[in-house]
Amino acid sequence: MAEARLIDKGAGNWLLQGELGFESVAGVMRLAGAMIPGQARVEVDLRDVTRADSAGLALLVEWLRESEQTGNEIVFTNVPDQLLSIARVCGLDEILSLV
Repeated sequence: MAEARLIDKGAGNWLLQGELGFESVAGVMRLAGAMIPGQARVEVDLRDVTRADSAGLALLVEWLRESEQTGNEIVFTNVPDQLLSIARVCGLDEILSLV
């Protein structure tokens, strides 16, 4: 599995790359915890996510939960169809602000 990477594009904009699976999500979660806090609005672009499973969806849910706790806004853009499908089946597509 290809390692997932989170790249800081500046001004609260982030690019998520690679595969979001059980093996890669924990590393991205730790990285985001050190990089994202302190932003009033965070936008995570998922255009370079090549594969995602339920662990990838769990990552987005966790980021949403953390953003609500810190009082910031998080938006996910260019969500891959595979991840959108999983979110719809789980009823999470509207909650996650998926664009």
